[in-house]
Order: sequence, then structure tokens, then C-alpha cells
Amino acid sequence: MLASQRRATIAALVAESGAVRVADLVQHLGVSDMTVRRDIEQLAREGLVERVHGGAMAVGGRSSEEPGFSAKSALMTREKEAIAAAAAALVEPGASIGISAGTTTYEFARAVRGVPDLTVVTNSIPVAQLLHESGTPGQTVVLTGGVRTPSDALVGPVAVSALRMLHVDRLFLGVHGMDARAGLTTPNLVEAETNRAMIETARRLCVLADHSKWGTVGLSTITELSEVDQLVTDSGLSERARTTLKDLVGELVVAPPLPEAAGQGRTA
Repeated sequence: MLASQRRATIAALVAESGAVRVADLVQHLGVSDMTVRRDIEQLAREGLVERVHGGAMAVGGRSSEEPGFSAKSALMTREKEAIAAAAAALVEPGASIGISAGTTTYEFARAVRGVPDLTVVTNSIPVAQLLHESGTPGQTVVLTGGVRTPSDALVGPVAVSALRMLHVDRLFLGVHGMDARAGLTTPNLVEAETNRAMIETARRLCVLADHSKWGTVGLSTITELSEVDQLVTDSGLSERARTTLKDLVGELVVAPPLPEAAGQGRTA
């Protein structure tokens, strides 16, 4: 691949997802870390991306931007699979759980689709479809109504009304960003309201977020980090962030990396 083609690919990925990591680009493009960094530097000089520590982001990245489900599915795939495996260990047969919309929670739904007698409340169309097709004995899926967002979430008054009548043991919540001051955030105001309604249905709140979400702040706060009972993340989270989160959330669970052979070729 020519340098111009690589840079065009990087610029397109940044435009789609809002930000990309050097490590992900190395794997995606099949080139060295140094080559990717030089490409990012050139794109930054041309004003096409903004260079940040460990990667690149959209110029003037906006807190109200919401990447689509397909774009997010291609990012941090192995980290999401590791998080999903660790979170799935928390689910027992016969439990009632909530699963919010998102690509990490979709991977989690894949990990628990074989759990029998599970009752799942979700506002995610892909999650509901995945579990419906699994055909697991005794499994019940409740899909809220609502207005569909770019992330394939069902949100708004219809979704909130449905959620207010339901109660689950634990909610597994995906987020756009997490920050010590801003808490858990999303770019979508209506989705934030719906997520808050989901939190109110649950006895315990478990957040699933890969390390790239740390320091990202969306337009609207869903809830404070102090309200999180468990936060499951991946081993890429920095020690400084781990120390901060341990002081703010009930329990921090760092999922170990998956073996190299695990998850190869899977897409969300």
C-alpha cells in the first residue's frame, strides 16, 4: 500500500470513528508503529487530523458526535472480547439482566447467549436479534421500543416508559466515554436519558468500557462514576487511570488479554 493510500485510510477511519489508536492502525494497515506515526504527523500538518497521545482524532472532535454501530465495531475488537469474557463470568443461569446498546455490550451478549433461563432487557436492536437467533432454552428477551439512533439504540419517551416498569438484577452498560469529573457520558442527549432509566431498573450497575474510553467526554453525563458497582475494562488501561478508578467505583475488574488464537476473524 502506498503512503498516500495509507494516509487516506487513516483519515477515513478518523472521520468514521472520531479517533483511532496507533496500535490499532499498525494491525489494520500491517505496517510499523513508526510508519503510522509518520503518517499521522503528515496528516496533522495538512490539517486533516489532530495528533494526540497514542493516536489521532478528528480535528476539533465534537462532544456531540456519535459514530455509527458499524464504525465502532471495527475498533478495539480484542479488548472488547476480553471485557465480554470477564463480564460474562458474572452472569448465572436464571438471572435477569439489562444490556444497553453498543458494540462492547454486543460482544458481551455474544458471550452470554448460551446461558440458560436468562431474562434480558435491552434497548439494542443488534443485541436482541443476536439473542433471539441463539435459541437458548428458557431465554427471554425484552426489547424496548423507541427511536433508533446511529448506534442502533432505541431511545426516547417510549423506551423510558417501558423501562420504568421493569426490574433486573444487574445492568451491563456500555458508554461513549468515562472521565473522573464528567463521569459516564454519551454524545446523544436522549440516549443519556434512556440509559439513566436503564440504571434505575437495576440493583447493580456494571459498566463495560475499554481503555480508550478513559478521558473521553461526550455531550451528556449519564451518571457519576461513584454510582458504578463494577467497571470491567482491559489491560491497556494505564496504571494512573486504574488508581483513579479504584477510588471512584465500587470494584475495578481488569480483564486479562485473550490468547492470540481467541477471537480471530470475528466481527460484531
